[in-house]
Amino acid sequence: MKIIFTGGSGRFGQVFKKKTNLKNISFPSKRELDILKVSQIESYLSKKRPEVLIHAAGLSRPMNIHEKNINLSIDINIIGTCNLVKVCKKLKIKLIYLSTSYVYPGYKGNYKESDSLLPYNNYAWSKLGGECAVQMYSNSLILRVCMTENPFIHKFAFKDLITNFIFHDDVVKMFPKLIKKRGILNLGGKSESVYNFAKKYNKNIKGIKSKNFLGKKIPLKHSMNINKLKKILND
Repeated sequence: MKIIFTGGSGRFGQVFKKKTNLKNISFPSKRELDILKVSQIESYLSKKRPEVLIHAAGLSRPMNIHEKNINLSIDINIIGTCNLVKVCKKLKIKLIYLSTSYVYPGYKGNYKESDSLLPYNNYAWSKLGGECAVQMYSNSLILRVCMTENPFIHKFAFKDLITNFIFHDDVVKMFPKLIKKRGILNLGGKSESVYNFAKKYNKNIKGIKSKNFLGKKIPLKHSMNINKLKKILND
């Protein structure tokens, strides 16, 4: 199976390059494959003729850039993804899109893939914008991911923010079982506070309350139901 991976220079992309067991995979640079240039996308993919395109290129951190520069956020995360969808549809290429768990509202937790969506910040809105295009293409897989670097890079962690953190390298290990799936899939680890996750790997990490950094209006229950993922991994 021939695979193209966008975003190979990003944090997750660099781990994917080192850890993946998938073969025959290419990591084009932005110069080779600019997701904002439809003609270049079509030219590159027509030459390579992959069966699968894993789309991990995108704008993420610093998170406030999505508030300060919405044009950039829209261009890269929404329009760039739409461009890839159009070309993949034309060339009949399977598309795997890395979205985020933050497309869920974050008020009740244990969100299933079929639950209603309501992003709370512009980053999540931009990723949901990409999802809208991908969902129109049936030969696709949307991964709503909650992942982080290994080791955990911060000196403190939120005690009151519940999520499904999993390390980048653990996500990479799952891809051989995900590559042929379609639809939408929550992808993460155990539902727990960020502090409880981080403390398992750093006993000296400091636990803090999120409101001191994120504000009182930020929803704190972002956990996802990962039963569908568990079933796939156990098959």
